[in-house]
Amino acid sequence: MNGIVTNPIYQQLYRNLPAGFYAEPTPTPFPAPTLIELNVALLAHYGLEPSWFQSAEAAALLTGQTHSPDNPPLALAYAGHQFGNFVPLLGDGRALLLGQMAAHDGRAIDVQLKGSGRTAYSRGGDGRATLGSVLREYLVSEAMAGLGIATTRSLAVLTTGETVRREQRQPGAVLVRTATSHMRVGSFQYAATHLGPEAVQALADHVIARNFADLSSAEERYAKLLDAVNTRQAELIARWMLVGFIHGVMNTDNMSIVGETIDFGPCAFVDEFNPGKVFSSIDRRGRYAWNQQPAIAHWNLTRFAETLLPLLDSEQDRAIELAKQQLTRFAPQFSTAFYAGLAAKLGLAARSEAGDTFADTTLQLLAAHDIDYTVFFDALTIAANLKEDVALLELCAVSEDGQREASEWLQQWRTLRAMSPLDTASMRRANPRLIARNHLVEKAIAAAERNADYTPFRRLARALASPFDVATTDDELLSPPRIEERVTATFCGT
Repeated sequence: MNGIVTNPIYQQLYRNLPAGFYAEPTPTPFPAPTLIELNVALLAHYGLEPSWFQSAEAAALLTGQTHSPDNPPLALAYAGHQFGNFVPLLGDGRALLLGQMAAHDGRAIDVQLKGSGRTAYSRGGDGRATLGSVLREYLVSEAMAGLGIATTRSLAVLTTGETVRREQRQPGAVLVRTATSHMRVGSFQYAATHLGPEAVQALADHVIARNFADLSSAEERYAKLLDAVNTRQAELIARWMLVGFIHGVMNTDNMSIVGETIDFGPCAFVDEFNPGKVFSSIDRRGRYAWNQQPAIAHWNLTRFAETLLPLLDSEQDRAIELAKQQLTRFAPQFSTAFYAGLAAKLGLAARSEAGDTFADTTLQLLAAHDIDYTVFFDALTIAANLKEDVALLELCAVSEDGQREASEWLQQWRTLRAMSPLDTASMRRANPRLIARNHLVEKAIAAAERNADYTPFRRLARALASPFDVATTDDELLSPPRIEERVTATFCGT
């Protein structure tokens, strides 16, 4: 064994679903698969030893070159509304689900390859991934984890030794991704469209047994599943928006049933605050802008509810009423999570009507003066700690009106905070100093693509793991982009 442990990916729970939910692709060979980055900290989090993942056997398995004969990989089928248009068959067009590995707490963790080659769902695509898209997902997903936001994780990056043709030829790579589940709203839409109510029930039972076990013996468990998914999504979208995150493509096939952030394509964090901000190069109408994300989440959840109607009640009118009852809970759940989060960002110990109004005023102030979202709340946290307002006032010093407005805002803030002060340690936990800024991500990608230099990527990944406590040696990563560094559009990278 030479100290190498055996393959920890030991089961394939999705095989318990009806066969129509998946296909079994034939792996596509790569010239020279090479491990570039292994997330040892994530393995430690799962309680797993890294030695197998550093072996030649792992490099072959984690690029889809080989597979365990007892546990062959799967590509999952799903449908989806893409920018509001229903596509009845999508699926894993460039991904393989290797199966599950056991974490130390007994959880079964999905292990998926992205960029591993063609599947039955590739729809004319090559099934490959570019190095840039893989590094982007690694950095942003791990940034989300560092921020404490529910997310799929990035376990490893491997280059393939080949080039991938997009607008131009780019290095090919594979991302090894982990998740609590890869079931999406689109998975239920696929089952309802192609396989019928019995398959929807089989999928719902699978999800409940694996991810919502407390509902297994509950009365009206499918209604309670809808409610649980609503709750997780309301909290997730609030957490996104509180750190200025824009997912970019909130299609129903990109919405996780278990409430994890999934599928990092043209995603981005805002620099200067604009509530209608869009980065995705294909979102020309602002469907998935920062401030549209709650409404889109509710719309997606309504599509999920539609698939569950036959399970909610045999009488359609009664089923629709039950679904509506659950869906109406989304808006207040989101509002509670969002405004409680804003109260913490403002250093207020409790949410209040006055605090909510002040939070709205704060966001209007940021938008009116093009103030950097993260820098502002970082400066506010420093002001609360040191009782020094200079840095805050300088952010609005672009005009006399801005200075006056900022001074009035500060007086209101001091008054509110005096009435309900949150300790500065908790305030700091609400306000990261570091985010995966678009220009930093692009610089890391460019160095890797052009020069095979992974130093900027590794430095940024390390720093993003601790976004609330940044080392002084990484202070330059805190700065907003200069005008010439601004990224105005992001791309899917598929």
